[in-house]
Amino acid sequence: MPPSSSELPAPPADGWAALRRFLPYLWPKDRPALRARVTFAMVLVLLAKLLTLAMPFAYKAAIDRMAPGMEGAAGLAIALVVAYAAARFGGTLFDNLRNAIFERVGQDAARRLSLEVFAHLHRLSLRFHLERRTGALTRVIERGTKSIDTMLYFLLFNIAPTIFELVAVCAIFLVKFGPGLVAATAAMVVLYVGFTRRMTEWRIALRREWTATDGEATQKAVDSLLNYETVKYFGAEGVEQRRYGESVTRLIDTTVKVETSLAWMNIGQAFITNAMMAGAMAYSVWGWSHGRFSTGDVVFINTMLAQLFRPLDFLGMVYREIRQGLIDMEAMFGLVDTPEEVVDAPGAPDLVPRGGAVAFEHVDFAYDPERRILRDVSFAVPAGGTLAVVGPSGAGKSTLARLLFRFYDVTGGRILIDGQDVAGVTQASVRRAIGIVPQDTVLFNDTIGYNIAYGRAGATQAEVEAAARGAAIHDFIMALPDGYGTKVGERGLKLSGGEKQRVAIARTLLKDPALLILDEATSALDSRTEAAIQDTLERIAARRTTVIVAHRLSTIVHADEIIVLDKGRIVERGAHAGLVAQGGLYAEMWARQQAEQRAAEQAAEAEAA
Repeated sequence: MPPSSSELPAPPADGWAALRRFLPYLWPKDRPALRARVTFAMVLVLLAKLLTLAMPFAYKAAIDRMAPGMEGAAGLAIALVVAYAAARFGGTLFDNLRNAIFERVGQDAARRLSLEVFAHLHRLSLRFHLERRTGALTRVIERGTKSIDTMLYFLLFNIAPTIFELVAVCAIFLVKFGPGLVAATAAMVVLYVGFTRRMTEWRIALRREWTATDGEATQKAVDSLLNYETVKYFGAEGVEQRRYGESVTRLIDTTVKVETSLAWMNIGQAFITNAMMAGAMAYSVWGWSHGRFSTGDVVFINTMLAQLFRPLDFLGMVYREIRQGLIDMEAMFGLVDTPEEVVDAPGAPDLVPRGGAVAFEHVDFAYDPERRILRDVSFAVPAGGTLAVVGPSGAGKSTLARLLFRFYDVTGGRILIDGQDVAGVTQASVRRAIGIVPQDTVLFNDTIGYNIAYGRAGATQAEVEAAARGAAIHDFIMALPDGYGTKVGERGLKLSGGEKQRVAIARTLLKDPALLILDEATSALDSRTEAAIQDTLERIAARRTTVIVAHRLSTIVHADEIIVLDKGRIVERGAHAGLVAQGGLYAEMWARQQAEQRAAEQAAEAEAA
């Protein structure tokens, strides 16, 4: 069955440009050892091909020494047969030595290119990653990296040696047998290549159809299993089996077409090669009958053509793989060429934190020209102060945190940290100075200890445990069978919401930033867990400049200043008591949430009674 990863879009017009762009990775200026490996590997390719060309000569000579009346030359014939076998072994030996020597070159080139792509993806803006599917990006890198090995092998060790062998065979035939056999060989090779190309194009279309049906069947199976509970709720097992069965039936039909097309291509290729063999052998026998050729010449022509057509048998696969490889390589270079939206100014210095004071001065921001998010936003938070940002959904609250981290550049105004414009200092230094506890903490699929230690590279185990104690999660971790070595699962799903938030708090404590952002850090938690987490958050924010983005107003009544955002503008600002007294949007939100809380408490009391 064809591999499910095969996707065969039309090749880009500049696919060969991608290949030329990759070639410098094979010949790195700063790696003389790798260049020596390339040179040695190509020498081995040449030696292997020369031995392959020498084999028919030894075979011919052995056969000629076996003619009647030459029994006394049996020893020489035996020596020639041994030489023929040695040449066969030598060709295999050199081919495998070539692979072993060149493997490090190909792998190193793939490693450097994939690292370059990976690093570039991390330099791209948040906008790019929000607009692209992560799975699609990883597939581009994976396929691009695999295509490197495929392209190198087929181009350097299949196509180039085959072309060399074809030219050498034609030259030998011209010298020994005249231009007629050369013309017939060249014509048959052209016919073979043309037929294989046409058939491969047809099969590519069939494979594209197969890929679509395979993806459809896989998607339905995965979707049904992921929604196992929903299927059971509605007793829809029969429906799911029928939908999946229809997809599998279509997959079987397309698979049969693909395999049948392969059979027809193999039949056609075999007909062409065997017709060529028959014609060449008949010609050589005719020449032998007229005394022009020896018996060994008949064997010589057969062996030479058999060796020439052996690599041509894989031409369809080689053509398809190179075509797909060019597409995959071009897609990966397309990622490399994606421009960085947020870049450091030339010679930008690092941010020098002095306390974490923050100021927004007439900041405007839009994700795109038709979607303006912030309008003339200005506020200041002194070092050690606490600012809370509240407002309806979509008001632009979380955008403030993204701009502070400089995931985007503002479209107007400026943002200052300790009097330094974040656009004029390095992004890395800005992010080192800021810690965040987000609403939805996503953890790496590793240990709890690793996720906490992620807050600061090189942190000791004692420092990790101290941060965990500060986040009130150390005792919980130590109660686990594997302690800090406990795996948290994909995205941290083995931990509860409160436990994940405490890991995020511990990670931020370990980072020890001058500026702390709490982006709706407790809004996804139940009331009891929220109260416990809130106490911890207030404790770690006590000596830091803190910006709190909040939905529940009860969590920010202690803030030095509260600003109310609505449709990207600051519509109210002040302390909690003053804002409630104003009777504006904040007071309305406060009253609604208090009413909801009282209703929830009454419902709980009634249920308890």
